[in-house]
Amino acid sequence: MINEAERAQQIKEVTANLVKIQVFGAIGWILVGLAMYGIWGAQGNAFHPLLNDSDVVYGMLYVGIAIMVVEFAIYIPLLRKRIVLTKGNK
Repeated sequence: MINEAERAQQIKEVTANLVKIQVFGAIGWILVGLAMYGIWGAQGNAFHPLLNDSDVVYGMLYVGIAIMVVEFAIYIPLLRKRIVLTKGNK
């Protein structure tokens, strides 16, 4: 059994890691959003010429989805660990 100081330190570390993963995952969300804009919203008149190229847009979509999958694969176990640590705190 760990004492309260160690538990608080672990909660702080897990929370910091969660924030880092969310920042990393934001890149994926932005790529997916831009790709969806390029596919369905731009209609050949995008604010940047690369968003009119379907190869680039679908590449952005695939890379963005891959980043999001990695984010969730790391994020969910960390979130479960934080939940366990905070429940043990009460």
